[in-house]
Amino acid sequence: MEWEPDILGDDFEACAFQAAGPDGVRRTATLVRRLPRRSKAGGGRVRAVLFLHGWSDYFFNEELADFWVGQGFEFFALDMHNHGRSLRPGTHGGYVADLDDYDAEITAAIGIIGSLHPEATTPPSVTLMGHSTGGLIAALWASRHPGVVSQLVLDSPWLEMHGSPAVRRAARGMVEPLARFRPESVIRLPERSFYWRSISSAAEGEWALDDSYRPPRAFPVRAGWLSAVLTGQARVARGLNIDVPILVMISGASANGMFWKESMRRTDAVLDVNTIALRALSLGRTVTLERIDGALHDVFLSAPRVRADAYGRLARWLRAYVLDDGGKAGRPDRAG
Repeated sequence: MEWEPDILGDDFEACAFQAAGPDGVRRTATLVRRLPRRSKAGGGRVRAVLFLHGWSDYFFNEELADFWVGQGFEFFALDMHNHGRSLRPGTHGGYVADLDDYDAEITAAIGIIGSLHPEATTPPSVTLMGHSTGGLIAALWASRHPGVVSQLVLDSPWLEMHGSPAVRRAARGMVEPLARFRPESVIRLPERSFYWRSISSAAEGEWALDDSYRPPRAFPVRAGWLSAVLTGQARVARGLNIDVPILVMISGASANGMFWKESMRRTDAVLDVNTIALRALSLGRTVTLERIDGALHDVFLSAPRVRADAYGRLARWLRAYVLDDGGKAGRPDRAG
């Protein structure tokens, strides 16, 4: 394992590693960490957060890392296989045939985090955070690995298809035969870049994105990948019974459609937030839902005023469920 300078600059390092999935295939993932500060809040147990990006995405939000460091956490992000820093020639960007294939690299990443503290008498307390498809993956992983993470924070998790479970069942009926026999075949869907338009500094947003890591129109949708997502959502619908505190953060409204609308600058232009809010109740025993007016699909890429509100709500939740030893919670300098 070797840490190297990261694309985000001097405050970050990255480490590429391989992990074998349930099928025995070794896949490359990349762990990113925020430097240089380490914090052991109150001199006690080390706290860390591991962030999982969404589909067709990668980690780039330095402000999010700064927030967590400001709360006394070590910050890590995982560019999962076939995404971002982990893209390799000859592979399909964003492709996975089974969401369980991510388990090995998430487990390995948490192991690497623990290995950075050989002097600790107890392993770090890890909060797992996921956005969109990464939120779905994080929830499924936490349900299959009880007792490993201490909290779960989900930013607009893709827990259900638009509309209703009936839509998911109909989609599975159409996709599964193709996924079984031709899993890597591309499903031709209308291409939209509305969300990219709202966040990228190359369009009308404020975030500098690397289009080779995060293409404006996303990676092609393949049958096997869509089937894997639908299968994961079906598991959520049956109930995951996660036994750690869960925070779900979503926009106050959605704005879907085939044509650009100005409301897409202040709503979730990807998911149906009302459907996600209802499905969040299937995650576990202790679920907090925060609906943030004006938020985009990634709540922490919203306008400065909106994401300052989101950081404030997250800090309040941390005070209630995590910082129980007198630790100080606040907002990052750049969140306002």
